[in-house]
Amino acid sequence: MSTGVRGGLGRQAGVPAGTAPPRQRWVDRGLARLLRRPDEPAATPQGAGRPPPDLRLVTAALGVWLASAGALYADVWQAGLIALAAGVLAAVFGLMARRVAGGVERVDDHRNPRTGRMTHDARDARGAQRSHGSRERSGLPTSTPGRSGGPGTIARGFAGALREMGMAGRGSSAVGARGSSTTAGAGLRVLVWRIGAGGWCWGALAALAGGAAVGAGVTAFRVAERDLPIVVDAAAHRERGDVELTVTDDPRRVDDGVGPATLLVPADLTHARLTGGAVRLRVAVVVFAQHPAWRDLLPGQRIRAGPVRFDRARGGDLTAATLTTDAAPERLGAAPFVQRAAGRLREGLRAACAPLPDDQGGLLPGLVLGDTSRLPPAVAADFRSTGMTHLVAVSGSNVMIILGAVLLAARWGRAGPRVCALVCLVALVGFVILVRPSPSVLRAGLMGAIGLLALAVGRRRVAVPALAATVIALVVADPALAVRAGFILSVVATAALILLAPGWRDALRRRGVPAGMAEALAIPAAAQLACGPVIAALAGTVNPVAVVANLLAAPAVAPATVIGVVAALVGPLAAPVAGLLVWVAQWPAWWLVTVARVGADLPGAVLPWPAGAPGAVLLALLTGALLIAGRYAAVRRVVAVVTAAGVLGAVPVRLVVSGWPPPGWLVVACDVGQGDALVLPVGRRDAIVVDTGPEPAAVDRCLRALGVRRVRLLVLSHFHVDHVGGVAGVTRGRVLEEVVAPPPAEPAAGRRFAAAALPVAVGAAPAGWSRRIGEVGMVALGPAAPLRGTRSDANNNSLILAATVRGVSILLTGDAEEERQRDLLAGTPPALLRARILKVAHHGSAYQDPAFLDAVRPTVALIPVGSGNRYGHPHPSIPARLRRAGAAIARTDVDGDVAVTSRSGVVGIAFRGRAPPTR
Repeated sequence: MSTGVRGGLGRQAGVPAGTAPPRQRWVDRGLARLLRRPDEPAATPQGAGRPPPDLRLVTAALGVWLASAGALYADVWQAGLIALAAGVLAAVFGLMARRVAGGVERVDDHRNPRTGRMTHDARDARGAQRSHGSRERSGLPTSTPGRSGGPGTIARGFAGALREMGMAGRGSSAVGARGSSTTAGAGLRVLVWRIGAGGWCWGALAALAGGAAVGAGVTAFRVAERDLPIVVDAAAHRERGDVELTVTDDPRRVDDGVGPATLLVPADLTHARLTGGAVRLRVAVVVFAQHPAWRDLLPGQRIRAGPVRFDRARGGDLTAATLTTDAAPERLGAAPFVQRAAGRLREGLRAACAPLPDDQGGLLPGLVLGDTSRLPPAVAADFRSTGMTHLVAVSGSNVMIILGAVLLAARWGRAGPRVCALVCLVALVGFVILVRPSPSVLRAGLMGAIGLLALAVGRRRVAVPALAATVIALVVADPALAVRAGFILSVVATAALILLAPGWRDALRRRGVPAGMAEALAIPAAAQLACGPVIAALAGTVNPVAVVANLLAAPAVAPATVIGVVAALVGPLAAPVAGLLVWVAQWPAWWLVTVARVGADLPGAVLPWPAGAPGAVLLALLTGALLIAGRYAAVRRVVAVVTAAGVLGAVPVRLVVSGWPPPGWLVVACDVGQGDALVLPVGRRDAIVVDTGPEPAAVDRCLRALGVRRVRLLVLSHFHVDHVGGVAGVTRGRVLEEVVAPPPAEPAAGRRFAAAALPVAVGAAPAGWSRRIGEVGMVALGPAAPLRGTRSDANNNSLILAATVRGVSILLTGDAEEERQRDLLAGTPPALLRARILKVAHHGSAYQDPAFLDAVRPTVALIPVGSGNRYGHPHPSIPARLRRAGAAIARTDVDGDVAVTSRSGVVGIAFRGRAPPTR
């Protein structure tokens, strides 16, 4: 009878095709038990036929990824040494794997599927085989029926060895389908390489080290380009010169200052004229520009700019330097056609959405194009609080929705597989053009295509190697992706769609859930649970409502996205039709806004969590434990009861703990989003306010909660909008007696804005200025003299106050950065800098002087910062350093309004919880 092959395993008489050897069966049974709940029956033949994930290339992809990430923080020599060491280890591990695999023995595939022992037929065949032993030992060919000798047998044995190491393809096998027949009762013997568990481990280590060698080697070349001496010297000496650039991504606003915006423009530096002469090169830079002409630049456009000032880059990526300029760019040519076409389509969608309500009109371009320029801040805050920000960024889910709709339409038209593939490819290219073919969009396109392949075809053995190969290709092409949060989240989410979502979908369908609903439930749940540890590590928070919010939002995402894409395509040709389409799309968009708003208003929508690797590991372990425990019906019932009790008890608990302000409060940091607003008490209804945050409603809410009716003094540290934008909220229903600010009133547009909104004149508070009101005393430590030519002069010229409230010292630093902090260290007595409470400068940005933080040595560090802000504040190194020094950290993005209290000489912290975003 003919020999059947499934997954590279031979068939014997009486044993079904696909029977695995004992060790493989143990693995399969272990996986089946892990994935099957104890209270459900064993897998049916339909479920049993699903092969385990094919983990080929996974270890190599991990090696490339991790080595590239490490090499980005090294210089070229260190990166080269990493590559060399990894290459040596790969060779050693490869030799060990080959040594373990080198023992060639004859084994009989005819074994009992339960015991792994040879059958009676196999023993009979063994005796018959011995009669040919002399011929085999002599090297002469044999003519045993059903046996394939020579090189073919060796090749098939090698394929079996690779398969056992997890490196062979699905179709490779130790026994070929052809030329492998045998008579009934005759034993079939093949020559295979027996690889034990040790061989598999050595092979995996070899692949890991080999990937690391490739990743570190490629990154070393890119680091060499980044660290060109002429650019490094120019940045170190802050030189000025003229440059030619190629824009690589859309300009975006990064400064909330009143007046002209500061624009961040990623670009490639192709020509520079410096004091040392002119040089041609190609390195990545970031331009900070204030001239409005930079806003209209498109990716791919060549420009000339000057003079620009060179500064050091932050490090940790391939950016060679940062450039700062006030001048307008000179355009050297038009953008490529695809970029111009994308610009027209994007503008058409924005125009069609203009008549819609602000929330829906701002959300639709974000859903379709990732364009959040019109998204109201309150809606953006709601989406961050509920873990729905991925909906307004171009990600793999967008690609999956578009390709899924196109595939459905093609199949409805009875198109064959090849036509469907071609149509989906055309749609993918068109969508990438529409949302701009930047590296992040290309990454999202590839990830989304792989996720669609996994869900539509259900072939995890194809999707996992494809995902690993995509990771390798993308990281080798752009090593900076290895440390970008968007790339990490894309890979993790796509892996969840491949490995978790199909199984969860099938489990729901077995329990009677309709197919569409099962998929709608499985996809966001798998993606959210997988991304949760990464988000916790990056943000230091967890969003308990995120899974439920995404489940509720899922039905509305696809209709809004698909209709929005169609509206963008027809907009330039038929504006009325586009208007009608976006009117229809606004209703699912309204549902998304409503889900985010209600979810963000729930108590505990955002909870603090350890940041960095410890937080990620902790949440991953808890998630895994919950998934395993969820296999038991009793555990599921307990979780359901606890969850219901938590939801039903949230409102009364909120009322019980809402007494505010707490007794003995010294200072309150108000939750005003991305900005500063602090309150110091000087009486039962009187207070001093330091800065006002970016909008009036937020600071007004904070002051009302504190019962403040009279503001004895308003201090404005400087005139950026995140510090003065809410001045109207301070005076809303209150008496304002005095306002002071530092003498360099910068920026001027912010000073004019504040002066127009305030009922009293703004006085000057130079260095040495002091005031005492009630139990509050304060003195201005700086600025002693304006700083010029720094990364941000307005920030560095912030008013810095040393205050005392009932004898407890507080240091209020505005947005002072490292240049001003070094100036303070040099010119201020240490006793004045030492403080029990520190308002961390500039929302905890990376631009801090470690020696300054060490000199302050606070007991409590307050970080006023907006949830999910686009600047990455606070930088993870700043809270980590303060914690190591013994400070307790309180953040408004996590804790809401934060009060520092003092009772019986003990300083404590009280939280009011995150407030609903102002609307």
